[in-house]
Amino acid sequence: MAMTSVEQSRPDALLAGASRRWVRALPWAVAFVYFITLMPVTLGVLNADYGLNAGIAGALSVIQTVPLLLAVTRPLQAWCIVFAADVVGALALLTADTAGYAWPFPAMEIVGLVLLCLAIGLRESRRTLLLVWAAHIVAGIGLTFLAPDSTSNTSATVIVLTGVALVLGAALRERYDAQRRLAEQETISEAERGRRTLLEERARIARELHDVVAHHMSMITVQADTAAYRLHDLTPEVQGEFTSIASTARESLAEMRRLLGVLRNEDAGGELAPQPGLGDIAHLVEATVRAGVPVEVATGEAEVSDAIGLSAYRIVQEALANVVRHAPGAATQVTVSADDGQLLVVVANEPSPEPPESPLEEGDTGHGLVGMRERVRLVGGTLEAGALPDGGFRVRAELPLTAKELT
Repeated sequence: MAMTSVEQSRPDALLAGASRRWVRALPWAVAFVYFITLMPVTLGVLNADYGLNAGIAGALSVIQTVPLLLAVTRPLQAWCIVFAADVVGALALLTADTAGYAWPFPAMEIVGLVLLCLAIGLRESRRTLLLVWAAHIVAGIGLTFLAPDSTSNTSATVIVLTGVALVLGAALRERYDAQRRLAEQETISEAERGRRTLLEERARIARELHDVVAHHMSMITVQADTAAYRLHDLTPEVQGEFTSIASTARESLAEMRRLLGVLRNEDAGGELAPQPGLGDIAHLVEATVRAGVPVEVATGEAEVSDAIGLSAYRIVQEALANVVRHAPGAATQVTVSADDGQLLVVVANEPSPEPPESPLEEGDTGHGLVGMRERVRLVGGTLEAGALPDGGFRVRAELPLTAKELT
């Protein structure tokens, strides 16, 4: 448990969230190259050029360069160490001969500070960046009053360069954060789009099944209401049973209509035409042929419930619509057959002779494979859909001849 807490508190390295491996490794490589370059240069300049004591020059070179390796994970802490070492080094240089040389920050120290400020800009908040830059301004102005004669004062240079580095790092970080948030929003939007599509298709199926079930319920009501006129010598008890059946059927129809009112869109009106079934697939194929898609159809005789017939029709309708949109002109085979208690529906098309650059149609009769899978699941069947080795596509659905009750 202790190790887990330590790992959770350990900060991520700069650019750790990048998708490419070389980008994640880039901060480490830059820090290492700067470290092995600046350490010997700092030692040589402080000792040889400025004439600083070798021990002091060695200590300063270590303190001013080793924290660069820490900057990949903790840039603010690394800057605190290096900045303090640079100020101490500037005071130490007052004891040496600085005539004609840069002071209070030699060139190699400026490079280290700019690198650290860039790393801080990639990690810290704007308030922290302002405090870091203010520290450079205060230190630069304060040390200017101590500047020896005949020196090249670099305080203004440090203030300008570190300010630019902080702004650049902050801009890069904010740009990355904006792109990350946009990618997250797109992922959420895609998930919501899929969920909305699924719910819309379920509502559409519910509306269609309402029409199917309502027909049967209406027949029950009519038969129960007219039983007393069609059948003679019914006892009062039997007539009462028929009356109760008719009343219950009418209540069920009213409940279904109230439920349909919730599911139906405000702009969608009631459908007066009966729902299609297996017998309407031939007309569907004829319409597809007129749209320029050569379709061959083979249908067998099968006694199926209205719900199964409607599901089979919608599956063929959506599959043919996809052929028209995505593979215009492709030879297509539609097969509907009954075998061993199952209704087999297969729609397979060959590759399009001239694949379009974009879909010919933007609208949908349903919601593609989402709608097909929902219909198949609703009646307890199975669906297989996928590309064929020759570049075509096939949809294969197995539906029970009688819809199964979902659990």
